Amino acid sequence: MINKVINFVEDTVSDVQDGAVILASGFGNAGATNCLLEALMETNAKYLTVVANNAGESDYGLAALIGSGKVSKVICSYPISSGSTIFQKLYNTKEIDLELVPQGTLSERLRAAGAGIGGFYTRTSVGSLLATEKEKRKFNNIEYVLEYGLKGDFALIRGKTADRWGNIIYDKSARNFGPIMAAAATTTIAQVEQIVKLGEIDPELIVTPGIYVDKVYLKK
Repeated sequence: MINKVINFVEDTVSDVQDGAVILASGFGNAGATNCLLEALMETNAKYLTVVANNAGESDYGLAALIGSGKVSKVICSYPISSGSTIFQKLYNTKEIDLELVPQGTLSERLRAAGAGIGGFYTRTSVGSLLATEKEKRKFNNIEYVLEYGLKGDFALIRGKTADRWGNIIYDKSARNFGPIMAAAATTTIAQVEQIVKLGEIDPELIVTPGIYVDKVYLKK
Protein backbone atom coordinates (compact mmCIF):
# COMPACT_ATOMS: atom_id res chain seq x y z
CA MET A 1 0.00 0.00 0.00
CA ILE A 2 1.44 3.35 -1.02
CA ASN A 3 1.27 5.83 1.82
CA LYS A 4 3.48 8.93 1.59
CA VAL A 5 2.10 10.60 4.72
CA ILE A 6 4.77 11.39 7.32
CA ASN A 7 3.53 11.94 10.88
CA PHE A 8 6.46 13.84 12.36
CA VAL A 9 7.89 16.96 10.75
CA GLU A 10 11.47 16.07 11.69
CA ASP A 11 11.17 12.91 9.57
CA THR A 12 10.24 14.88 6.46
CA VAL A 13 13.68 16.49 6.18
CA SER A 14 15.83 13.84 7.84
CA ASP A 15 17.43 12.88 4.50
CA VAL A 16 18.76 16.37 3.73
CA GLN A 17 22.57 16.32 3.59
CA ASP A 18 25.28 18.98 3.60
CA GLY A 19 25.38 21.04 0.42
CA ALA A 20 21.86 20.16 -0.69
CA VAL A 21 19.95 22.46 -3.05
CA ILE A 22 16.55 23.25 -1.54
CA LEU A 23 13.71 24.58 -3.70
CA ALA A 24 11.31 26.43 -1.41
CA SER A 25 7.91 27.47 -2.73
CA GLY A 26 6.17 30.67 -1.75
CA PHE A 27 5.48 34.21 -2.89
CA GLY A 28 5.96 36.07 0.36
CA ASN A 29 3.94 33.98 2.81
CA ALA A 30 1.55 32.67 0.17
CA GLY A 31 2.55 29.04 -0.32
CA ALA A 32 5.59 29.27 1.97
CA THR A 33 6.55 26.07 3.79
CA ASN A 34 7.58 27.70 7.06
CA CYS A 35 7.07 24.52 9.06
CA LEU A 36 9.39 22.43 6.85
CA LEU A 37 11.99 25.19 6.57
CA GLU A 38 12.17 25.56 10.34
CA ALA A 39 12.44 21.78 10.69
CA LEU A 40 15.68 21.99 8.68
CA MET A 41 17.14 24.03 11.51
CA GLU A 42 17.01 20.95 13.74
CA THR A 43 19.00 18.78 11.32
CA ASN A 44 22.77 18.50 10.97
CA ALA A 45 22.65 19.65 7.35
CA LYS A 46 24.65 22.78 6.51
CA TYR A 47 26.07 24.65 3.51
CA LEU A 48 22.61 24.59 1.96
CA THR A 49 21.65 26.46 -1.20
CA VAL A 50 18.07 27.71 -1.11
CA VAL A 51 16.15 28.62 -4.27
CA ALA A 52 13.11 30.78 -3.57
CA ASN A 53 11.27 33.84 -4.78
CA ASN A 54 12.64 35.92 -1.91
CA ALA A 55 15.06 35.50 1.00
CA GLY A 56 12.53 35.25 3.80
CA GLU A 57 10.40 37.62 5.83
CA SER A 58 10.66 38.80 9.43
CA ASP A 59 12.33 36.16 11.65
CA TYR A 60 10.45 32.95 10.80
CA GLY A 61 10.45 30.30 8.08
CA LEU A 62 13.17 30.87 5.50
CA ALA A 63 14.50 33.93 7.35
CA ALA A 64 14.95 31.84 10.49
CA LEU A 65 16.71 29.10 8.54
CA ILE A 66 19.07 31.65 6.97
CA GLY A 67 19.69 33.17 10.40
CA SER A 68 20.66 29.75 11.78
CA GLY A 69 23.79 29.78 9.62
CA LYS A 70 22.90 26.62 7.71
CA VAL A 71 22.42 28.40 4.37
CA SER A 72 25.52 29.37 2.40
CA LYS A 73 23.78 30.65 -0.75
CA VAL A 74 20.40 32.00 -1.82
CA ILE A 75 19.16 32.03 -5.41
CA CYS A 76 16.17 34.34 -5.66
CA SER A 77 14.50 37.30 -7.34
CA TYR A 78 13.80 39.54 -4.33
CA PRO A 79 16.43 39.17 -1.58
CA ILE A 80 15.01 41.97 0.58
CA SER A 81 11.34 42.04 1.55
CA SER A 82 9.39 44.35 3.85
CA GLY A 83 10.45 43.71 7.44
CA SER A 84 13.29 41.42 6.36
CA THR A 85 16.72 42.12 7.88
CA ILE A 86 18.39 38.76 8.50
CA PHE A 87 19.56 38.07 4.94
CA GLN A 88 20.66 41.66 4.42
CA LYS A 89 22.87 41.61 7.52
CA LEU A 90 24.53 38.33 6.55
CA TYR A 91 25.04 39.49 2.96
CA ASN A 92 26.58 42.78 4.03
CA THR A 93 29.10 40.90 6.21
CA LYS A 94 29.82 38.44 3.36
CA GLU A 95 28.51 35.47 5.35
CA ILE A 96 26.13 34.37 2.60
CA ASP A 97 26.21 34.38 -1.21
CA LEU A 98 23.47 35.64 -3.51
CA GLU A 99 22.60 34.74 -7.09
CA LEU A 100 20.02 37.22 -8.32
CA VAL A 101 17.68 35.87 -11.01
CA PRO A 102 14.79 37.77 -12.64
CA GLN A 103 11.50 36.24 -11.53
CA GLY A 104 10.36 35.01 -14.94
CA THR A 105 13.81 33.57 -15.63
CA LEU A 106 13.82 31.83 -12.24
CA SER A 107 10.48 30.24 -13.00
CA GLU A 108 11.58 29.13 -16.45
CA ARG A 109 14.88 27.72 -15.16
CA LEU A 110 12.91 25.56 -12.73
CA ARG A 111 10.41 24.53 -15.41
CA ALA A 112 13.24 23.64 -17.78
CA ALA A 113 14.87 21.40 -15.17
CA GLY A 114 11.58 19.61 -14.57
CA ALA A 115 11.05 19.12 -18.31
CA GLY A 116 14.57 17.80 -18.91
CA ILE A 117 15.65 20.90 -20.84
CA GLY A 118 19.29 21.80 -20.29
CA GLY A 119 19.00 25.49 -21.04
CA PHE A 120 17.21 28.21 -22.99
CA TYR A 121 17.79 31.69 -24.39
CA THR A 122 15.94 34.73 -23.07
CA ARG A 123 15.92 38.48 -23.69
CA THR A 124 15.65 39.20 -19.96
CA SER A 125 18.83 40.71 -18.48
CA VAL A 126 20.41 41.50 -21.87
CA GLY A 127 22.64 44.54 -21.46
CA SER A 128 22.59 44.39 -17.65
CA LEU A 129 25.12 43.28 -15.04
CA LEU A 130 23.16 40.02 -14.67
CA ALA A 131 24.23 39.06 -18.20
CA THR A 132 27.94 39.53 -17.50
CA GLU A 133 30.02 36.50 -18.52
CA LYS A 134 26.93 34.63 -19.75
CA GLU A 135 26.83 33.12 -23.22
CA LYS A 136 24.91 35.23 -25.71
CA ARG A 137 23.45 34.52 -29.11
CA LYS A 138 21.53 36.48 -31.71
CA PHE A 139 18.29 35.31 -33.29
CA ASN A 140 16.95 37.49 -36.10
CA ASN A 141 19.64 39.98 -35.14
CA ILE A 142 18.27 40.24 -31.57
CA GLU A 143 20.54 39.31 -28.67
CA TYR A 144 19.57 36.68 -26.11
CA VAL A 145 21.23 35.33 -22.97
CA LEU A 146 21.69 31.63 -22.24
CA GLU A 147 20.21 30.43 -18.94
CA TYR A 148 20.48 26.90 -17.56
CA GLY A 149 17.87 24.66 -15.96
CA LEU A 150 17.82 24.86 -12.17
CA LYS A 151 17.42 21.47 -10.50
CA GLY A 152 17.04 20.86 -6.78
CA ASP A 153 17.85 17.97 -4.48
CA PHE A 154 14.74 18.67 -2.42
CA ALA A 155 11.59 20.71 -3.09
CA LEU A 156 9.57 21.96 -0.13
CA ILE A 157 6.11 22.88 -1.38
CA ARG A 158 2.84 23.83 0.26
CA GLY A 159 -0.50 22.46 -0.89
CA LYS A 160 -4.04 22.78 0.37
CA THR A 161 -5.19 19.16 0.08
CA ALA A 162 -3.49 15.84 -0.60
CA ASP A 163 -4.23 12.12 -0.49
CA ARG A 164 -1.87 9.40 0.71
CA TRP A 165 -0.50 8.95 -2.80
CA GLY A 166 0.71 12.54 -2.79
CA ASN A 167 -1.72 14.03 -5.31
CA ILE A 168 -1.85 17.75 -4.53
CA ILE A 169 -4.24 20.65 -5.07
CA TYR A 170 -3.42 24.22 -4.06
CA ASP A 171 -5.18 27.23 -2.59
CA LYS A 172 -5.36 30.01 -5.18
CA SER A 173 -2.13 32.07 -5.36
CA ALA A 174 -0.41 29.76 -2.86
CA ARG A 175 0.12 27.55 -5.89
CA ASN A 176 2.88 29.85 -7.28
CA PHE A 177 6.19 27.92 -7.60
CA GLY A 178 4.95 24.64 -6.10
CA PRO A 179 4.15 22.66 -9.26
CA ILE A 180 7.34 23.50 -11.15
CA MET A 181 9.53 22.98 -8.08
CA ALA A 182 7.98 19.57 -7.49
CA ALA A 183 8.94 18.54 -11.02
CA ALA A 184 12.44 20.03 -10.77
CA ALA A 185 13.57 18.22 -7.61
CA THR A 186 14.86 14.74 -6.92
CA THR A 187 12.76 14.56 -3.72
CA THR A 188 9.59 16.55 -3.10
CA ILE A 189 8.11 17.13 0.35
CA ALA A 190 4.63 18.66 0.57
CA GLN A 191 3.23 20.47 3.59
CA VAL A 192 -0.58 20.43 3.36
CA GLU A 193 -3.61 21.61 5.33
CA GLN A 194 -5.80 18.56 4.73
CA ILE A 195 -5.40 14.89 3.83
CA VAL A 196 -8.37 13.10 2.28
CA LYS A 197 -9.08 9.53 1.24
CA LEU A 198 -8.10 8.25 -2.19
CA GLY A 199 -10.72 9.19 -4.76
CA GLU A 200 -12.00 12.24 -2.89
CA ILE A 201 -9.96 14.63 -5.05
CA ASP A 202 -11.46 15.17 -8.48
CA PRO A 203 -8.73 14.00 -10.91
CA GLU A 204 -9.43 17.07 -13.07
CA LEU A 205 -8.44 19.32 -10.15
CA ILE A 206 -5.10 17.68 -9.34
CA VAL A 207 -2.28 20.10 -10.15
CA THR A 208 0.72 18.12 -8.91
CA PRO A 209 0.31 14.36 -9.45
CA GLY A 210 1.62 12.04 -6.77
CA ILE A 211 4.36 10.78 -9.08
CA TYR A 212 6.23 14.03 -8.29
CA VAL A 213 5.72 13.85 -4.52
CA ASP A 214 7.69 11.70 -2.09
CA LYS A 215 6.48 12.82 1.35
CA VAL A 216 3.34 14.52 2.64
CA TYR A 217 3.12 16.26 6.01
CA LEU A 218 -0.14 17.48 7.53
CA LYS A 219 0.41 20.81 9.29
CA LYS A 220 -2.24 20.83 12.01
